[in-house]
Amino acid sequence: MRPADDAELAEVLSAGSDAIGFPLAAGQVECFVAYIRLIEKWNATYNLTAIRDPRAMATHHILDCLAAAAALIARRGRRAEHLLDVGSGAGLPGIVIAIVAPERQILCVDSVGKKAAFITQVAGALGLKNLAVRHARVESLHAQRFDVIACRAFASLHVFVRETRRLLSEEG
Repeated sequence: MRPADDAELAEVLSAGSDAIGFPLAAGQVECFVAYIRLIEKWNATYNLTAIRDPRAMATHHILDCLAAAAALIARRGRRAEHLLDVGSGAGLPGIVIAIVAPERQILCVDSVGKKAAFITQVAGALGLKNLAVRHARVESLHAQRFDVIACRAFASLHVFVRETRRLLSEEG
């Protein structure tokens, strides 16, 4: 399989986001392409994700998270201002939401230092001022409350709820 170039990735992201009803601005597409390239680069050393093909990263990671982000952003009533991404790994879905919803504050938490370091690198490289990273176990978080708590591959639903319920705001 031939390597994907940036224009091809941009087309996959644009067409996919249009298909899920959440069209991306050109700057957002550029951010996502840069993010995919960072995953690709770091994946060689740190095994952030089993997916190695950038096209598959665009569909299986970015667009998958974007579908959830679209639902979150479209919520009526009280807007989710503070989101916790538990077991963030390569920053999914936290980084995706940070890119498309810069008005929201996102905290990505991962117990693996190299994954937290990667997310920190991405936040700096992409200028995501609304994204914070914590190298910690979710059980160690106490003070802050969140409007939305998300994860992709943290644990079973039962364990996820048990470990995060205390961090959810009253209206979360």
